[in-house]
Amino acid sequence: MKTIEKLDLNLLKTFVVLMDECNVSRAAERLSLTQPAVSGMLNRLRESLNDPLFVRSQHGIVPTVRAKELASPIKKVLSELDTALQPPVFSPQTSVLTFSMAGTDYSLSAIILPFMKTLNTLAPNIRIATHFIRDDQIYQQMEKSQIDIAFMTPETAPGDLKGKVLFNEEYVCIMSVNHPLAAQQQISLDAFCNADHAIVSYQGGAFAGITDQVLKEKGLTRKVPISVPSFLVLQDLIQQTQLLAVAPKRLVTNNINIKTMELPITIPGFTKYMVWHESTHLSPAHQWIRQQLENCINMIDCQKAV
Repeated sequence: MKTIEKLDLNLLKTFVVLMDECNVSRAAERLSLTQPAVSGMLNRLRESLNDPLFVRSQHGIVPTVRAKELASPIKKVLSELDTALQPPVFSPQTSVLTFSMAGTDYSLSAIILPFMKTLNTLAPNIRIATHFIRDDQIYQQMEKSQIDIAFMTPETAPGDLKGKVLFNEEYVCIMSVNHPLAAQQQISLDAFCNADHAIVSYQGGAFAGITDQVLKEKGLTRKVPISVPSFLVLQDLIQQTQLLAVAPKRLVTNNINIKTMELPITIPGFTKYMVWHESTHLSPAHQWIRQQLENCINMIDCQKAV
């Protein structure tokens, strides 16, 4: 029994051209080969398929019954293979896909929420599955195609992943609009340290962070009676209490119930970084979704600048 493993695809292409031309010389010209080369390929085909395939005639060659039987299925196989090897075409309006994205609650709120406002118009059949990120697992998850895009910082992103900076974030002091300090244009360092603060601790239980490190360098401290596991909970807490907090500016910009002020000390911000795996780097669909995320961030930044 002859199997495809024993056949060179170039031989099958030669067979199709010979069927079309029924002339070795014309087939050689069409294939940009010499006549002896085409004759040699025909001999290999005959040996592989155990049939003469073509016999001589006054005007060229005539296909055998076996050749005629093989012509249609071989043309179909080669056509399907050629189609499969063409660059994929991605249509946002018609494609039905699900992308998995991972990040902290901050990333999901600052990036995914505004992104979803425009995605449905651009690609109505694309779904986004969001996951809370585990930095130590993200590379393996992407390698297994469990996560398509993750939002990290350059410091935490695995070096083997592709990446691009989305934006730089800064911290602000936040409080309820009903807080006694909310009527002021700025907050003093003394008032900041004397107020009660809430802090976000993703792992739970931490009552100190980068703000406390900066204060310690100045010989200062603040009171932190509560830590919460997410920035979204923090916003609710701030609105309903007399607590202060240090939070990323993008997270609270549009919250009318929260007053933001510049911090009385300099707290280093962070860079939000979009990462993806090499295996999806050239995929038109993945390239498109990454570009739309960038466009969304750029549009938000342009609106703020106006």
